[in-house]
Amino acid sequence: MTTAQPDTSPNAAPDSTPEPVADSGGNAFAARHDGLHAVWAFLPYLWPPGETGIKLRVVAAMVALVIAKLFNVFTPILFSRAVDQLSAARAMVAENAVVAIPMLLILSYGVARILNLAFNELRDALFARVGQRAMRRFGIQVFEHLHQLSLRFHLERRTGGLSRAIDRGTRAVETLLRFSLFSIIPTILELLLVAGILWGFFDAGFAALTVITVGGYIYFTIRISEWRLQFRRRMNDSEQQANTRAIDSLLNFETVKYFGNERHEITRYDASLAGYEEAAVRSQLSLSALNIGQAAIIAVGITIALYMSAKGIASGEMSVGDFVLVHTYLLQLYQPLGFFGFVYRELRQSVIDLERMFDLLGQKAEVVDKPDGIGIAHGPAALRFDEVSFGYDPRRPILKGISFAVPAGAKVALVGPSGAGKSTIARLLYRFYDVTGGAIMVNGTDLRDIRQTDLRRAIGIVPQDTVLFNETIHYNLDYGSPGADMAAVEAAARGAQIDGFIAGLPDGYETMVGERGLKLSGGEKQRVAIARSVLKDPSIMIFDEATSALDTATERAIQTNLNAVSKGRTTLVIAHRLSTVVDADQILVLVNGRIEERGTHAELLAADGTYAMMWQRQQQGEETLPGPTAESLELGASDAGEA
Repeated sequence: MTTAQPDTSPNAAPDSTPEPVADSGGNAFAARHDGLHAVWAFLPYLWPPGETGIKLRVVAAMVALVIAKLFNVFTPILFSRAVDQLSAARAMVAENAVVAIPMLLILSYGVARILNLAFNELRDALFARVGQRAMRRFGIQVFEHLHQLSLRFHLERRTGGLSRAIDRGTRAVETLLRFSLFSIIPTILELLLVAGILWGFFDAGFAALTVITVGGYIYFTIRISEWRLQFRRRMNDSEQQANTRAIDSLLNFETVKYFGNERHEITRYDASLAGYEEAAVRSQLSLSALNIGQAAIIAVGITIALYMSAKGIASGEMSVGDFVLVHTYLLQLYQPLGFFGFVYRELRQSVIDLERMFDLLGQKAEVVDKPDGIGIAHGPAALRFDEVSFGYDPRRPILKGISFAVPAGAKVALVGPSGAGKSTIARLLYRFYDVTGGAIMVNGTDLRDIRQTDLRRAIGIVPQDTVLFNETIHYNLDYGSPGADMAAVEAAARGAQIDGFIAGLPDGYETMVGERGLKLSGGEKQRVAIARSVLKDPSIMIFDEATSALDTATERAIQTNLNAVSKGRTTLVIAHRLSTVVDADQILVLVNGRIEERGTHAELLAADGTYAMMWQRQQQGEETLPGPTAESLELGASDAGEA
């Protein structure tokens, strides 16, 4: 069989596009928010449906807040009356009366301050669970959303910057809730109470002065803080860039050493830190200007109020206690106002941090399930590709109308030069991307009609570059079927012939494998990949260049394991070394996104075409194949490791 012949399957592929479903958690964040919008966006976290305990805590915390503020505005009155009583002591005749009334007022003042502090602490204690639960729920929502996004998104993002944005955004939730509810609202409440008391006790002049001073302070703070945000944004950008560069450099430590580029990496990292330094200095200078302006406004307000009080005492309209009352109220009010500047900056900073989170949560998955998506039964699975076309970039097609079938339990191999589209076929089968033309069928059902979780549960893969979690060997094996009992894990290890190696380790199955499994050799990592695929027990197996990076002896040993694992399963083998697929039921030769030849090993050798030429080269020890084509040049989409 020499040239490619399409299968006698129907060529008409369904052209219906899966209707997008609601993105879990993402729809509320499709656009950027700021200020009040951000507060409204997070009300569900403050008042989560179905969590009565959290709601009761919120109500109790708000009650404690109001009670604390009432005690806070009541204590200056007690203090001022005690001052008046002590001032009038010499006019008193009965000494016990002179002592009793001021002492009672002083005692009441002390009790009120203690209760004020107690209710403030009670408020914080009650809200601690609310804030932490909000962070937890938000973090889980973002994490889940990121896992629902398509492969293209993750290939185009840098992990360091992404993790930093998640961390800052998650913490911003708690900051936004805490400062909005327990700083801004209490300050407004206290301002209204103090203004009302000053108006009631004295005249509207004191109330007007208080409102004007506070209003001027807030206006000045907001204007300057908004101006300062540009420096904070630059700091964030530089910090994220430095963090990303540091992680990228350290993850590629060996590559840096190979090329002796330590100085180059340090220079790049220093450039990011220099940008942060410049922005931080400007931020500090602007902060000093803000603090000076705030202090001046407060000082002017207090001075005018004390002058008005002094005139009242001179005219006999006010007492010394009233003077003390005005002074105490203003200091007490301006104290949270001083904190308000910090609160406002933190709130605005939280909004900046959340902007990236809004962008992430606003990202829509490229591949989504249909609302009426179906499952897939565990058991024999037949594959069919009908006129499948695909390109990572629509302008540069990778697959061009390929058709082939893999009967249930059969083994089909894909071979060809690098960039021909072999690994792309595996990604399409996993539905990391949707085809742009044609259809892929499993047991006669279009992949787009099958739920992604069910589809991927039915497929196992042993890739060329096995990446392991920085956990124990047991964790990485168990990842094939989380929660599997130890007997099943050990059986899978025996099936992959790695049990002897594990038994020889001091910590056995609890041995840490290191970052990306770097403590294990290539062959050991491949056996771990085989074992966890065995544990998964999939209906379909994919071997994507599973042995091309190994030496000949290790390859032969691993190949024996692969043959045992694939027995009785529908198997798709993507191969570089043709000697590993001579027993395949059918071999497909892909060149430039098309199936150029198909047949068994013997048939293709007899045809004396591309496959025969590749076979002869490898038999002669020539490892060089035709160069890369469009697929290998696509950003983030090349067939990693295909030779």
